[in-house]
Amino acid sequence: MSQRIDKSWTVFVSVENAEHDRCVDLFSRPDGSYGFEEFRRDIEDRGLWTPVQYYSGASYVSSAEALGAAERCVSWLAGMLAGKSDTRMRILSS
Repeated sequence: MSQRIDKSWTVFVSVENAEHDRCVDLFSRPDGSYGFEEFRRDIEDRGLWTPVQYYSGASYVSSAEALGAAERCVSWLAGMLAGKSDTRMRILSS
């Protein structure tokens, strides 16, 4: 878990790109809000996930709103989810 994801937040879906070197975590907070963060994984970081942006500071009222923002902000995400209706449904039902 990244230092940008608070331990009190619940990551309900993590989506990796095709190369498995980028991921987006979608999470919920105890206050009922939602958010997301993008990470990268590099050999020089010993394979640890490192935050790329500061998306986790934004707050959304629903998982659908967080997903929409994530797809607009992270260029590869919509393409990865295009063929994964089960993952999209897990996000929207959270």
